Amino acid sequence: MAHGESALLVGGDRRTPPVASEVSLRARGNRLIAAVAAAFTLAQLALVRPGMGLGWDETVYVSQVGAQAPAAFFSAPRARGVSLLVAPIASWSTSTELLRVYLAVLSGLGLYLALRAWRGLFPARVLAVGGALFASLWITLFYGPQAMPNYWVAVGGLGAVGCFLRAREHPRALWGVAAGACLMAWMRPTDAVWVTLPLLVTAAVGRRPRAALALVAGLVAGGAQWVIEAYVSYGGLAERLHEGSRIQGGLGPQFAVDDQLRSLGGRALCRPCTGPLPDPVVMAWWAVLPLLAVLGLVVAVRAGRTRVTLVTLACATTAAVPYLFLIGYAAPRFLLPAYALVAIPVADALFHLATTPAGRWRPVAAILLAIGLAGHLAVQYAVLERTVDRTTGHHRDWADTAAELNRLGVRPPCLLTGHLSVPVAFYAGCTSAAALGPNTNSTESRIVGASRRMPVAVLTRHGGAPSAFARDWRTVTAAGMDIHVAPKVSAHGPGATP
Repeated sequence: MAHGESALLVGGDRRTPPVASEVSLRARGNRLIAAVAAAFTLAQLALVRPGMGLGWDETVYVSQVGAQAPAAFFSAPRARGVSLLVAPIASWSTSTELLRVYLAVLSGLGLYLALRAWRGLFPARVLAVGGALFASLWITLFYGPQAMPNYWVAVGGLGAVGCFLRAREHPRALWGVAAGACLMAWMRPTDAVWVTLPLLVTAAVGRRPRAALALVAGLVAGGAQWVIEAYVSYGGLAERLHEGSRIQGGLGPQFAVDDQLRSLGGRALCRPCTGPLPDPVVMAWWAVLPLLAVLGLVVAVRAGRTRVTLVTLACATTAAVPYLFLIGYAAPRFLLPAYALVAIPVADALFHLATTPAGRWRPVAAILLAIGLAGHLAVQYAVLERTVDRTTGHHRDWADTAAELNRLGVRPPCLLTGHLSVPVAFYAGCTSAAALGPNTNSTESRIVGASRRMPVAVLTRHGGAPSAFARDWRTVTAAGMDIHVAPKVSAHGPGATP
């Protein structure tokens, strides 16, 4: 009996260290992920710079809740998620710097929570490196602190997929599935459907009704406002989808892979996407990415986590499909959800190349990979710096044009139309209107009528001809643009009130 008791005591002692070790490893993994997320936030603040100014799309989203300018036209493809995201700052402050800091901190927190959803599916070091690979892309750093939806679709998708894969053993993770799906649908409902499509199929085939319910509940909760708005403002869901397709040039079988390659050099929007491809050094990582993803799947098969990696890669693929094969132009931010998901299998592949099955480093392979990653980071930084400088210059020009408009007497309440009227109107505190193009929300006769009640100006490229109704208006050049001011405003002179 004494021997039996002794054996029990020894057994108890042997069981205790593994539990403590497991807790210690989990805490260490959380610290690694937190360090990656914190570095991501700091890198945004240091490299993107909070004073960059707001971009075209950002002014549309911020104007819906901000006080700087009237709400800009909200086209059919857009969703209200970004506007709600920025509301805690934009509703009371016009400081772009404060908004950028807020979004940088929030994006770091989002990355941390999304990576934590993968605990237990991959080693902590793989998750940390996968997160670092995604966070160090110039596209991620550039759009993390911006009032744009694509980064949030990416972290929502990353979190939803991770929670879905953990939910079989940890049912409470279904809450994360619903939250991630809700966040994606809140930001871009159509993207949310593409990302979750493999999860819905997996849940149906695997007879997992609770997982399917969590996904559907999240999609419905996040997309309900968009659907309701479709019936209230666009004539129905089918009509809104049709209008969204028209604005995007008509969705259908198209080949945009080369367009995405052209955008890798720092083009925020490649439409029309013409011109030469970037330097091969800039495109190299894009060519290596699918090869490493396939190797990650091979590693997963050997490690016994085939289902986890296969589902992850399937979601990354469906997230990329519409922007590679169904749309006729490109923007690098469109593929952020795919990059976030593929980063973890890629990190798994890199560790396989750099270490032995026993976990020891392969010195030559590790050094070569380190050199390759260092070169990759240098390229990402160079593209980011060039993109930030160019973008900051554009935004400064818009602010200068707005200042000149105000000097000419075009002050709130006022209306702008023509070239770049949407962002310049935001900077000037005016309403924007368009009689042609994807942002059509008025007619020429209504614009002329408005010029009799308030200051109105037409913007054109330097030397460009304005619409027929504005050809006799006074023309002033500012920041490379021509400002054609309605007679009623110019008659009052600078500083006059309408």
